[in-house]
Amino acid sequence: MADSIEKRVQSALNDIRPQIQMDGGDVELVAIEGSIVKVRLLGHCAGCPMSQMTLKNGIEAHIKSVIPEIQSVEAVH
Repeated sequence: MADSIEKRVQSALNDIRPQIQMDGGDVELVAIEGSIVKVRLLGHCAGCPMSQMTLKNGIEAHIKSVIPEIQSVEAVH
């Protein structure tokens, strides 16, 4: 089951990756701990003041819309 969730999360990240890359950034899956997805923001996203909005309104919103069992997406460094 965890493997299928990981594949679903990777697929969801791949869905939104082009928009993030258009702004010079990227996102990498670090871990899935229960219902929390941990990602690392890369490139221009790494220090951007808007990265928290990108994380919550973009990445988290999309992942939760396609994988309802995910409750939160958090950035790690």
